[in-house]
Amino acid sequence: MERGNQTGIRNFLLLGFTEDPDLQPLLFGLFLSMYLVTFTGNLAIILAVISDSHLHNPMYFFLSNLSFADICFTSTTIPKMLWNIQKQSQVITYAGCLSQVYFFILFACLDNLLLTVMAYDRFVAICHPLHYMVIMSPRVCGLLALGSWCLSVTASMPETLTILRLSFCRSMKIPQSFCDLPEILKLACSDTLINHTVVYFVTIILAAFPLSGILFSYYQSSSSILRMSSVRSKYKAFSTCGSHFSVVSLFYGTGLGVYLSSAVTSSSRTSLVASVMYTTVTPMLNPFIYSLRSRDMKGALVRLISRAPSLIHRAFRRLS
Repeated sequence: MERGNQTGIRNFLLLGFTEDPDLQPLLFGLFLSMYLVTFTGNLAIILAVISDSHLHNPMYFFLSNLSFADICFTSTTIPKMLWNIQKQSQVITYAGCLSQVYFFILFACLDNLLLTVMAYDRFVAICHPLHYMVIMSPRVCGLLALGSWCLSVTASMPETLTILRLSFCRSMKIPQSFCDLPEILKLACSDTLINHTVVYFVTIILAAFPLSGILFSYYQSSSSILRMSSVRSKYKAFSTCGSHFSVVSLFYGTGLGVYLSSAVTSSSRTSLVASVMYTTVTPMLNPFIYSLRSRDMKGALVRLISRAPSLIHRAFRRLS
């Protein structure tokens, strides 16, 4: 095959699900609906946390950050997918592909770190309730959130920048609906040892270590809960952890599914479906999990919806 370095590359091709024109409108409607549900649900959580004083605590502060990260995570891939379906095109530029890789890794890492911080928050609340407000002070919460953002921004750079050193074959077809880093590395004609080393290193630091921290936090929290004498206290403690544990299971479960599907099977369709579950379905379900399992969040969302007409009316009056 002919080779070309990064300066000669113009475009990648995102093969997506199908080239059948009869199925394109169905796919467009499906992913547009999922994106709107994801965007609206996570935005509602952010607005509820901002506007409701009952939710001004560390747990919901981190939840609002997670919701914002999920909006950005899905916005990295789905709008371009919808644009390509609408234009009946598979093209994404080299610069656009690199940008998509960078932001995809950034917000995936940020999700990892925020879920870890949220697990630590529940650990402190259950195991050290008397010192909770001191340990999880507003300053500490701000530093934890800022540190998660800074670490994600920094850690996503090496994986993206090392792509610049690669030479690619002329067949620039990616069997995904977005620029997936492992698929890009498969297209390279040059040695990818450095790239894979960086990927494994970042994965260990920002996926394996956070997951270990989450599991340790839940082990300690579960042990403390089981030692409680009151059944009501046990139920309340488990219910506060239930939402977060569901989101963690969904996030890491689908992420592990993506890895296993690409490692075990050569079927691009299986890997594509697993990637959609990870990048689209998980961020879409997170608002439902938290709103259904949290009484405070349900109440805040009801109050937000009830105030929405008056807020919209005031906004239009100011504009006019």
